[in-house]
Amino acid sequence: MRMIGIGAAMVMMIALAGGACAQPAATAEAPQGRWITASGNLEVEIAPCGEALCGTIVRVIANNAMSGSGQSDAPPPEEGGLLITELRRDGAAWRGRIFNREDGRTYDCVVRPRAAGALEVRPYVGIEAIGRSQIWRRPAPSN
Repeated sequence: MRMIGIGAAMVMMIALAGGACAQPAATAEAPQGRWITASGNLEVEIAPCGEALCGTIVRVIANNAMSGSGQSDAPPPEEGGLLITELRRDGAAWRGRIFNREDGRTYDCVVRPRAAGALEVRPYVGIEAIGRSQIWRRPAPSN
């Protein structure tokens, strides 16, 4: 095995680092497809609608409270309703609006695809740091 000198190793490291820095900035993978909400209540399909993406309710699974405290007092949502609207790429994330059926309000949200079939959905008011993230998962494959 041949050893290289410190100078040659430094040149090689600088060349590798320079190549890494020359890569274009990462962009967010599109969150399109079907997702089960963190509460397990809904299956939502995120797909193009106009110049943005929207999340449409394709299946109502349950009517659990989002706080995890049992059954929700809110009426169950209807299939075909929009849960997420105006979702547009913003660097390494997607930003849009999300409807909360339990309080009847619409909030800003940021959506980030994660590894292993996960989607981070973070509704917030004013400042993203104040929001609370949810993890949505892909539905199990149907037979």
